[in-house]
Amino acid sequence: MAVIALASGKSSGVTCSALALALSSPRPSLLVEADPSGGTIRTGFLQGEGSAQVGLHRLAAADRQGTLATEFSNHWVSLDQSHSGARMLLPGLTDPAQAPSMARTWDAIADLIAVMDNRGYDVIIDAGRIVPQSETRLSTSVYPAPLLRAADVVLLVVRSTQASVVSAAPAVRVLREELAHNGTGADALGLLVIEEGSLSSSNMQQWLHTAAFASLEWDPDTADVLTHGQFKKAGRTLLRSARSAHDRINEVVTRRRLQLARPAPAGG
Repeated sequence: MAVIALASGKSSGVTCSALALALSSPRPSLLVEADPSGGTIRTGFLQGEGSAQVGLHRLAAADRQGTLATEFSNHWVSLDQSHSGARMLLPGLTDPAQAPSMARTWDAIADLIAVMDNRGYDVIIDAGRIVPQSETRLSTSVYPAPLLRAADVVLLVVRSTQASVVSAAPAVRVLREELAHNGTGADALGLLVIEEGSLSSSNMQQWLHTAAFASLEWDPDTADVLTHGQFKKAGRTLLRSARSAHDRINEVVTRRRLQLARPAPAGG
């Protein structure tokens, strides 16, 4: 299975992309809405379904009380109408002011995500817009840096427009250094290209010096559904391309896991 984190340098459709990947996963999926600016899926796509008494904002208190492991799955809500448990959401913060309270809890949540991975889930992490501490480090006081460090891959969501590529460049630098020194390696970072503009993936890879792991077709009608919950307008293009993206992302995950498990060559 896979732990896939999505982030951006500027608003680039991270939540919509994460939701598309979660809904189209070939396996059971858990979408963790870890954006420190707050969650929007419950009030948008889910149209207010579910209780505000559950969600990420409650887990910091559970961690302090020593009940996080037992409470974790109690804070999930279903993403599909069948309520089969195959598509689940851990709703995000209800107020950005809650973000600092999560600082000591992210590592424990990363451990629980690893458990879900071992149980056969694809875990998709919506980390929103990055919050740097410096030019080479992510903030650990308000940003879920431990989740990105532990992820199999970190996808920087970039639209195929010049403006989006320019705004992504500083984020590439921060994420590459963060993952190189504190994560599973700089090669965990890749682009998730939203094909809105005219730039080719090859040009974007050259400008950002980062591989494009996958792409999503530009489908504003379905994106509107995923953002606002207007179900009758939903199309198939975005979710179809998200299923194809899963295949390419999982190839990267499989390759990296094999590389990380390979013993170092003997010296001499």
